[in-house]
Amino acid sequence: MSERRSVVKVMAARYRKATKKGKGGILDELIALTDYNRRYAIGLLCGQGRVIRVGRRLRLVGDLARSTKRRRPRIYDGVVLECLKKIWMILDFVCGKRLAAIIPEVIPVLERHHEIALDAATRQKLLSISPATIDRVLTPERRKFALRGRAGTKPGTLLKRQIPIRTFAEWNEARPGFVEIDLVGHDAGDASGDFCQTLNVTDVASAWTENAAVINKAQVWVFEALKDIRARLPFPLLGIDSDNGSEFINNHLLRYCQQEKITFTRGRAGKKNDGCFVEQKNYSVVRRAVGYARYDSPAQQRLLNALYAQLRLYTNYFQPVMKLERKERIGSKVKKTYDQPQTPYRRLLSAPGITEPMRRRLQAEYATLNPAQLKREITRLQNLLRKTVAAHRRSDTSATGNSSKIDALPSTHAISAMSYPSREPKNRLSRV
Repeated sequence: MSERRSVVKVMAARYRKATKKGKGGILDELIALTDYNRRYAIGLLCGQGRVIRVGRRLRLVGDLARSTKRRRPRIYDGVVLECLKKIWMILDFVCGKRLAAIIPEVIPVLERHHEIALDAATRQKLLSISPATIDRVLTPERRKFALRGRAGTKPGTLLKRQIPIRTFAEWNEARPGFVEIDLVGHDAGDASGDFCQTLNVTDVASAWTENAAVINKAQVWVFEALKDIRARLPFPLLGIDSDNGSEFINNHLLRYCQQEKITFTRGRAGKKNDGCFVEQKNYSVVRRAVGYARYDSPAQQRLLNALYAQLRLYTNYFQPVMKLERKERIGSKVKKTYDQPQTPYRRLLSAPGITEPMRRRLQAEYATLNPAQLKREITRLQNLLRKTVAAHRRSDTSATGNSSKIDALPSTHAISAMSYPSREPKNRLSRV
């Protein structure tokens, strides 16, 4: 660039003195040397050395070698960024698109519960901030995680041949009530013995998610947990889709679905994408909340269920989600189009099949919730879980006399980031 500027500076003096025909030749010569666009090159030659008088005393001379940085007043000052960061932490560090969608709804809620206090100017800036700006200004606060796990699904019996693809109703992904279910194991990489499992139930239409911890993956416990979850769903259960694990493919659950007129389908063996909705929630809800530690005691199971009781309110009422609308292949790339981010609660209010009593029940529960208080309670329960894991590791070390077994375990015992509202939490998910 410095060489180009030197060439322009030399040619500009000749260009001003040349005739019209001569200017054309100089312009062709400059374009051949620098590969500039013709109109851009004309602007450079005309601007270099050009004198502009402002008033009687001020005289401005064009100089390409000198550039001035545009100084634009900062719109989102420190006060706005602190408030944005606080809301972002309360909402569990969501991305800019999801955060921008929930800010207009969550600000009145937080103000009603005296969690934040905003003046008129700050509120207006928070309501007008774009998703791209949110991601940009929060970049220094973000952390990247690379987590790993292992599948614990074991094939069921030949009974799966008796489970038809469709039973009493066709799947209707636009209507709430058709759910995908899966188990998430908490074994910390050691699959020996009994350990807790989380039953994850995700509604396809609204992304409403319910979780329950069971002491192991025996059919009786999984079935009881599924019935408990069904009792607290805000909509009738119409269909169940599972993988091919023996905890789901059994006579007990099949007879129950037949008696209750519930559609029971299963995915293909080895095709996790058949249950993509619940597989996504296995990480974004379960793993982010409880990590990859081993939980194998009744006390830890009770703590998990206490945590899930708070997490269901926090996730379903205050965590916006985006749903894929379509995919389009353009050459070697696939363009994905998503809908506007909405919480599962908002999706249910506008969903078909939700009756007026169901809507009133949801609205009444929503009016009592404080997302900041839910966040604090979740963090408290996570810390209790973390302490039980640490105590178990200390007892194992004292029993064996060395820490080789403990050191061999994955470093993913730490629980995910759900802290509020100040510095980075100590119980964030481990980085692998």
